Amino acid sequence: MSNQKLFNVAVVGATGAVGEQIIRLLNERNFPINELKLLSSERSAGSVIKFKDREITVQAAKPESFEGVDIALFSAGGDVSKLLIPEAIQRGTVCIDNTSAYRMDPETPLVVPEVNIDKINEHKGVIANPNCSTIQMVAALKPLYDRYGIKSVIVSTYQAVSGAGAKAINEMLRQSKEILAGNEANPQILPVSSLPVKHQIAFNAIPQIDKFVDNGFTYEEMKMINETKKIMGDESIEVTATCVRIPVVYGHSESVYVELKSDFEMEEVRQLIADAPGIVLQDNTAEQVYPLATEAAGKLDTFVGRLRRDLNNPRALNMWIVSDNLLKGAAWNAVQIAEYIAIEAN
Repeated sequence: MSNQKLFNVAVVGATGAVGEQIIRLLNERNFPINELKLLSSERSAGSVIKFKDREITVQAAKPESFEGVDIALFSAGGDVSKLLIPEAIQRGTVCIDNTSAYRMDPETPLVVPEVNIDKINEHKGVIANPNCSTIQMVAALKPLYDRYGIKSVIVSTYQAVSGAGAKAINEMLRQSKEILAGNEANPQILPVSSLPVKHQIAFNAIPQIDKFVDNGFTYEEMKMINETKKIMGDESIEVTATCVRIPVVYGHSESVYVELKSDFEMEEVRQLIADAPGIVLQDNTAEQVYPLATEAAGKLDTFVGRLRRDLNNPRALNMWIVSDNLLKGAAWNAVQIAEYIAIEAN
């Protein structure tokens, strides 16, 4: 497109795991960029990142960094988003936020493009990216919701350590080596909470992601519950979640029980999921084909398998959903939103 509009883009949190993936995707997908600003904390400023055929020096993120910026993608933590997004909006920037800062704000659209892309147009300067574990689940449930309606969802997650950052990955790998060598695990990072108590992640499963709230659930679990209802636009869906950290580097896995509002045929369910955008059906138990975190890592799609009708409730299904938490769960979802904005502008 010769007269394609080009955008001044900023990536906030450019040196973090999600920021790195956003930069890679903007490059690989030839996003229509005029100028790219890479922003970070003071600590990471000054580092150099290669983009296409040039090297860009990372700058410290400040309010004035957003002068002339059309689209900013934030993945530098909720406090940074709360501080800088209002400044960016004031300067005319459309912000796509990967943190939890704006997700439940009633004025802010919470968007998974395969589910509710039309909500992007309702933004008032900021569009929120949902939680990684919510994104892959609602993308898989959307075709079923549209066809049958959903009464309730029970989800148990098996989440990769990369969701807690590079330090958590390093801790898992270090602990694995220590334990195999007959030494103590010496946990220092997980679970990420305000308490000093830490647990071994190597060869273990920790049934806590984020801090606990007064009702006994964790923030991660409450995010899945509240965000699912908001994204689907249906407060009547009953959702409960248990979120568990396991020693996998990339790729969140989820066991999901969903009770539909009307009767269904399994073949139609399979077809609906197979035809859904961004979803790959891997469901051939005769050959032991089902989604695996190791195979989903590095891919943009969400993978669904182990589809079966529940034995006790004929209107309920069980399924297994897997996706790369840094890609569809974060960076790719954000870039999809940016691409939609760019297409609309052209």
